[in-house]
Amino acid sequence: MTSGKPFEDAVRDVIEAIPAGEISTYGEVAAEAGYPGAARAVGNLLRSTPGLPWWRVVAANGRLVPGHERHHAQHLRAEGVRVRRGRVAMGARS
Repeated sequence: MTSGKPFEDAVRDVIEAIPAGEISTYGEVAAEAGYPGAARAVGNLLRSTPGLPWWRVVAANGRLVPGHERHHAQHLRAEGVRVRRGRVAMGARS
């Protein structure tokens, strides 16, 4: 089932609604936007769309963006998210 909105708009709305200090997974964003199973497409959109708070989105296992772990962790830590060894603790999320 889709949201009725174009994919990009629906995903942007979901990502922009993630509060500072909270995280979501690519799959959660896709599902909430109305496109379950489109986690990879969410990642591609984040990679190509400046201005979105991309750092609030992580892999389902808490892994940060490969190759950008340090930068990703800096953003998350600035918002109070605990990061250790390139991951966030998914069980400790709010």
